[in-house]
Amino acid sequence: MRAEVIYKKYPERRMTYFNAEHTVRMNELQGAELAGFTRRWLAFFLDVTIMAALFFTAASAAAPLLLKYGMIKDNDEIIFALNLNWYSIAWTVLYFSLAAYFGNGKTPGKWIMGIRIVSLVHSKMTLWHSLERALGYGASFLELGFGFFQYFIHPNRCTVHDRIAETIVLRETKKRK
Repeated sequence: MRAEVIYKKYPERRMTYFNAEHTVRMNELQGAELAGFTRRWLAFFLDVTIMAALFFTAASAAAPLLLKYGMIKDNDEIIFALNLNWYSIAWTVLYFSLAAYFGNGKTPGKWIMGIRIVSLVHSKMTLWHSLERALGYGASFLELGFGFFQYFIHPNRCTVHDRIAETIVLRETKKRK
């Protein structure tokens, strides 16, 4: 039976069509200057440094409470707290997603380096895109960090976390009149 006959006989089975509205956003970004690898790497390094400093500050402030409830044995555990455990991973995801969301694509490190994360779908970074991108850093670290070096392979200089969140990283330029 052909499709037209089925849909005439059963009108509730209507065809749905792909809506390519995201191409409008991509056309808006056409010709924008992409951020270089060195700027992106330095921004990431700065963000990790800031995130770790905030983590140690919060962990040091919470140390007396953690000691009281037996969650840590002594204050020396605070020094080694930023390793692969659930609370340090949660802190990292929280930092990167909230910083990108509230900065509309500019984490503190990206702001210092003059670059910005831009969504390929929306005009502003949504909380969901920011969270996807923060979680995507884990995928970029897999296979000895090869996800970061896909920057050199992809035509739009996207890494794995960029492709997961449908984002690109642009260099901030002053608007010309």
